[in-house]
Amino acid sequence: MRSTGLLALELWGLGDVLLALPFLRAAAKAHDVTLLAKPAFAPVLERFAPDVEILPFVAPWTAFSGKYRLHEWPWGSIARCLTALRRRDFSVAVSARCDPRDHLLMWLSGSPRRVGFPRLGSETLLTDPLLPPPRGHRYLFWQAAARALGLKLDSREELELSEAAADGPIVIHTGAAQPIRVWPLDRYLKLAERLREGGHQVRVLCDPAQRAFFERQGAATSAPESLEALIGQLSGSRAFIGNDSGPGHLAASLGVPTFTIFGPQLAERFTPLHPRAAWIEGKPCPHRPCSDSCRYPRPHCILGIPESEVRSRVGQFLKHAEGAST
Repeated sequence: MRSTGLLALELWGLGDVLLALPFLRAAAKAHDVTLLAKPAFAPVLERFAPDVEILPFVAPWTAFSGKYRLHEWPWGSIARCLTALRRRDFSVAVSARCDPRDHLLMWLSGSPRRVGFPRLGSETLLTDPLLPPPRGHRYLFWQAAARALGLKLDSREELELSEAAADGPIVIHTGAAQPIRVWPLDRYLKLAERLREGGHQVRVLCDPAQRAFFERQGAATSAPESLEALIGQLSGSRAFIGNDSGPGHLAASLGVPTFTIFGPQLAERFTPLHPRAAWIEGKPCPHRPCSDSCRYPRPHCILGIPESEVRSRVGQFLKHAEGAST
């Protein structure tokens, strides 16, 4: 018998929503689940968690810059969102972030049970304040929230995923939400060339703003302009190579092994959820992770990773991924 409604909050990026998917699917077996998230991510739920409803909301504090220009906030939209939350009469609300802003929204929703990880005194807004897991992956927070709700959530190694296509192409995606996370495009081109020389079929995808670079180089590429188009381009691939970004997490959710080039963030926290995921860490910096706000003129953490080093690690990744799929 299903319980009453559960509200989950994930107000940030595509990768964050994808890391929440196992929790959402598990919760949907016992609750009518609503996810408060950006409207652009509705196709993710339609594809991977069709029993979960999305309540669209763009939180102004998730903007990269100018997030606290309160006079520019869409106060009307915020009020309508709060009204919609209260009308749903949720029995429980949950967030996997140590974010008092989430906890305030949960309290304002009127939910009688509010599960989360307190910070800066926000335990006063929660009925079930949880201890954050030891320094580790974002998924561990969703696991801890699931345990508090009596839900079983598999470990990262036990997650059930589709099998990647053994004869599909290697997909390289060169984009990311923030420029600081982008490994240089010319190095991606060289990596693609070396992989093709080794007999691999390679498909290069990029963000729309990067298309001009590849056109100047005479290189074939595609720039999906919707999530549906990106899902279509990633489906059927046998491996993914890219930055610490949403497309890598999307590939993992499709069952594609991923290789991630990290820069300012830490692999131990944000590696895509695939048992054969591999990565290369950004170069040492005393400020990593830096929330994508580099304190230096150039982000050496990612610019300092040479193509030869990535190529060597990618070779090991492909051998392991292909060996495990046979």
